[in-house]
Amino acid sequence: MASPFALGALRRFPDVEAPELTAVDAADRLLLDESKSARAALAPGELVVIGDGYGALTLSAAAEGAHGIRVHQDPLLGERALARNANEFGLSDAFTWLPFSPDLVRGARVVLLRLPRALEALDDVAAMIAAHAAPDVTVFAGGRLKHMTVAMNDVLARSFERLDVTHARQKSRVLIARHPLKDVAARGPRCETHAMPGGASDATATATALTASEAGATPEMLTVCAFGGAFAGASIDIGTRLLLEHLPASLDGETGPAIDFACGTGVVAAWLALRNPRLSVYASDQSAVAVASARATADANGVGARVTVARDDGLSLRGDASASFIALNPPFHAGATVHTGLAARLFVEAARVLTPGGELWTVWNSHLPYRGQLERFVGPTRQVARNAKFTVTVSTRA
Repeated sequence: MASPFALGALRRFPDVEAPELTAVDAADRLLLDESKSARAALAPGELVVIGDGYGALTLSAAAEGAHGIRVHQDPLLGERALARNANEFGLSDAFTWLPFSPDLVRGARVVLLRLPRALEALDDVAAMIAAHAAPDVTVFAGGRLKHMTVAMNDVLARSFERLDVTHARQKSRVLIARHPLKDVAARGPRCETHAMPGGASDATATATALTASEAGATPEMLTVCAFGGAFAGASIDIGTRLLLEHLPASLDGETGPAIDFACGTGVVAAWLALRNPRLSVYASDQSAVAVASARATADANGVGARVTVARDDGLSLRGDASASFIALNPPFHAGATVHTGLAARLFVEAARVLTPGGELWTVWNSHLPYRGQLERFVGPTRQVARNAKFTVTVSTRA
């Protein structure tokens, strides 16, 4: 029997749970209060929720009688937490999860949006809503003050004629956008071409911004494509660059594909495929925008046929002992909080998928206590490189 809905009873599971990590915050509550009267006037199917962490917005609206809610969450763990919480409260039939596409917002009259931190991500969302939602759509975009900037107002103003700002409450605020500009063009991936780390021209080449259609790569160059919100955008972050500079020059791929785990924009996957013309590469990430970006990166470099990209929690789609090489740049933030439990889950998954003697190459912020975790969960671990901020290690599966 379903439990009565209680906002404070929502859980983050299967995402990391800890006393300092919550499933609901003041920005969720303010969004719900500010949008209450607008939501009351909606017919089924006219409400869209984007960026709902663990179901606070979607399930509160459902508990108040909303039906046909369309939902998009970028992290797969958030999506699964929403499904679990909905089942607990008997609200699973009130919403449908959709990918980020025109169908998500087509005809919507109210959109509840948790403000993404990346301005490019907000620009992508605002343009999509303006182009495909109903002419009278109202967007309630809320967040914590510490993560909000005046630049967010400017981004929303590119897609909407009117923008109102609520009073702050409990260090949170809501931006309310109305009157969409219907001539706004949908955003595509942003692509840049870089000297390939370790390549002959690495010391002198300058990254050049390209459109997706212009993007291409030689063995000395690497094109990175990113949709708004993908980690590091179309650049190559310094941790990943250090990892690439020290990865093996060649891989045979005799035991399964090489794996780019928590792949982000797919930089490592594309690099491996470019350097190893007969190698198959498997890339996975729980972020929908990362997966879309990684596919675009592989295609821009002409290796899309050899790079498989999947949205997955860990490596659940891979069998035990099915790969001999995994590269990993693990995330260490749960929202705004540093939490080493995120990486530990990934180390355990990597150990499961590696063959005996297989290698996990990892780059991580040197101040984090990952060396001991790698030794414990994977096997003997040695340092390969270290700079002022990052450490690269290789762990051999025992």
